[in-house]
Amino acid sequence: MTLDFTELAQIINLNSYTKNKLGVDENGRVFTRWMEEIGFNTEVFTREEIGDHLLFKSPIVEGKKRVLLLGHLDTVFPPGTFTDFSEDKDWVYGPGVCDMKGGNIVALEALRNVNEQQGCVTNIDMLLVSDEESGSDDSKYLSAELGENYDICLVFEAAGVDHEVVIARKGVGTFFINLEGKAAHAGNHYVDGCNANLAAAHMIIALTELTDLAMGTTVNAGKISGGIGANTISPKAEIVVEVRYTQKKEKERLLASLDLICASPAVDGVKATLSGGIQRDVMQSSPNQMTLLAQIAGILGYPLKTEKRGGVSDANIVSSVGVATLDGFGPFGDGDHTVTERASKASFKRRIDEVTKILLGVNVGQF
Repeated sequence: MTLDFTELAQIINLNSYTKNKLGVDENGRVFTRWMEEIGFNTEVFTREEIGDHLLFKSPIVEGKKRVLLLGHLDTVFPPGTFTDFSEDKDWVYGPGVCDMKGGNIVALEALRNVNEQQGCVTNIDMLLVSDEESGSDDSKYLSAELGENYDICLVFEAAGVDHEVVIARKGVGTFFINLEGKAAHAGNHYVDGCNANLAAAHMIIALTELTDLAMGTTVNAGKISGGIGANTISPKAEIVVEVRYTQKKEKERLLASLDLICASPAVDGVKATLSGGIQRDVMQSSPNQMTLLAQIAGILGYPLKTEKRGGVSDANIVSSVGVATLDGFGPFGDGDHTVTERASKASFKRRIDEVTKILLGVNVGQF
């Protein structure tokens, strides 16, 4: 199988920074043309401030499993920062070659193969969202709603270094704690003030102590601000906190603890307000996921290696509604989110071959 990276270069050279709606939508229009050429119908979920989300739908045959292929159209690079595609003997380079325009190409090529070999694609749909890199704050509701219609979800983030697929990802949430105290002159009226900065300091210690590395739980007070100046008791402060967890029961512990900590600041007269929330819930291994892996091993003739990752993706969202979900079906690459992003040409070939066989299995009802 000889791969031509002309189409990948075409979409890499379109800037698809999440906030660049024109660029993201142009990337979507190009992909729409390719998908409709092989028989897919397109449903557009129009958005005003971000790119449109796209669902490509194939005919449904009753009695067979339904599969969702999941990817995203956006990248992290603003216009004028890292824009061009290039290649050498072994690697392709550019914004999104592994995260995840390259993964989308893997899915596209596999679908083309199924269409060519079987005459049509059935029971396999593909969802491309436009805001994954900024947290999927809009699309996560759509992904969860649509995800409930499917039995299996394959996500096309980059493969592991040895072509592992991802069976688990941490859940993640971002929270904002605003503390209101009382200003006072630090020399003349020290005791009249209520120090929001001091309350924040105690709170950061309490938040950090929620970390449980043995359970895979981390709490990071990553940003703090507050106060007016050295001669004024601080009347306000803010803490930005990220939580990550590997189990749903840890999420419940963290949420309850955040409420408790914010309800009782350590400094009298200081009040705390908590906002924010869970962005993507945890993706945990499940029996239906293990069954899926075993079925794939039977089709390929060998088991896929697996790994767990601390980072999140839209696999978290679909997995959380009970769908058997596997991530990491894109090509292997590295340097993602940096100007050294690259992907292995050989990895594209391997992943396209594997996904083609898997989707052929879906098309003929082997699952």
